[in-house]
Amino acid sequence: MSTGVSRRRLLGVGAGVGAALTVGVPASARTTAREEGRSLDELYEAAVRESGKLVIYAGGDTPTQQDATAAAFRARFPGIALTMVVDYSKFHDVRVDNQLATGTLVPDVVQLQTVQDFVRWKQQGRLLRYKPAGFGAVHNKFKDADGAWVAISVLAFSYLYSVGAVGNNVPASPRALTDPRWRGQIASAYPNDDDATLFLYKRYAEAYGWSWIADLAQQQVSFARGSNWPGEAVGGGQKALGVGGAGNPRQTTPTRWVVPDKDPFMAWGQRAAILAGARNRTAAKLYLNWQLTKASQEASFNGWSVRTDTAVPAGVRPIWTYANADLDGFPAFMANRAEAERWRQTFSLYFGEVSGAPTPGWLGLHPGR
Repeated sequence: MSTGVSRRRLLGVGAGVGAALTVGVPASARTTAREEGRSLDELYEAAVRESGKLVIYAGGDTPTQQDATAAAFRARFPGIALTMVVDYSKFHDVRVDNQLATGTLVPDVVQLQTVQDFVRWKQQGRLLRYKPAGFGAVHNKFKDADGAWVAISVLAFSYLYSVGAVGNNVPASPRALTDPRWRGQIASAYPNDDDATLFLYKRYAEAYGWSWIADLAQQQVSFARGSNWPGEAVGGGQKALGVGGAGNPRQTTPTRWVVPDKDPFMAWGQRAAILAGARNRTAAKLYLNWQLTKASQEASFNGWSVRTDTAVPAGVRPIWTYANADLDGFPAFMANRAEAERWRQTFSLYFGEVSGAPTPGWLGLHPGR
C-alpha cells in the first residue's frame, strides 16, 4: 500500500532534523561562550535588577537534602528568592521534557544525576552555552567544551560500615559483604531504582561474578528507595553495613565510608546547566559562578573538587586519579538506556521489585511554580 510519502521527501525531512532542532532557539544556546568576567557582586546586582528570583531543580533523595546549599546561597545573596526543588533525577528530567513540550517551563537551572540528558538537551538546543568564572580550571571530564553544562560537585558511591558494630571484623572490600556474619545486617538502596546504585552493583557483578550476586541476595539485605538509606541505616544503628550512597572518605568514626584501594567504587560529576528558556537567566549564572568558586569547591562535604587548582585535603586525592572510580564508565552507562534496563531487570530477578513511595514525595508536573 502506498503511503503517499516519497523516498526523496523522507530523505529531505531527515536532513532537516538537525536544523529543526535549533529553530526558535536563542543564538546563545548554539554558540560557544566566553568565560564570565563579572564578579559575584556584579552578577548579584544584575540578578536583583532582572527579577530577584531563581528556581533550581536538583536531583536528590529527600526534600531537605539541598537545604544546606540553599541556606548558604541565601545568606550570601539575600536579595534572590531561591526556590530549590529536590526530586529523583529520573523524575526531574522527564518533568523538564514535558514542561518544554507544553510551554510551561519552571526551572532556570537543572543539576541532575541523569548525565545523559545534558548531551541530549545540548543537541536539541535546550541549554544556554555559558562558562562561569573558573570554567578553565574545571577538569575536562567535568565540563562540556562549549559551556552547555558543567559539573558543580563530585559525588561517589561505595560501601560503608559502623565502626562499633563491625568491631575487629572490618570488611576489607565489597567482596566481604557476602560473609554470612553480615546476614540481616546490610542496608542498600535498590539497584533497580537508582541509576548510580545500579552502576555500582554492575561493577560488583563484573568484578566478583554472578555467584557473588546470588550470595548477596541470600544476605537478607534491607532494601529501600533513596540512596540516603544506607547511610541513615548505618549511622542510626539499624544496620552494620551499607551499600551505595554517598559519604565522606575522611570520616573515620562512628561510620566509615570506604574508598577501596583496588576494588570498584564509582564517582561522577553532578552536572548543572542553565536552560535556554530560563526566565531568571542572570540569577542562574550567579548560582553557577558561586558553585564553582574555589571556596565552594574546597568546602565540599567529601573533600573532592571539580577544579584542578583547589587545595586537596588530607585523606583524599583528586577524584580523577582513582582508576577504580571509573569516571568515564558512568556517563557511558547512562547513555545506553537499553543496557541500563537489562541490568535493572536482571537485578530485579535477584533482589525483587522496587517497593515504596519515592522519598522526596510525589511532586507532580510543575513543582516550584
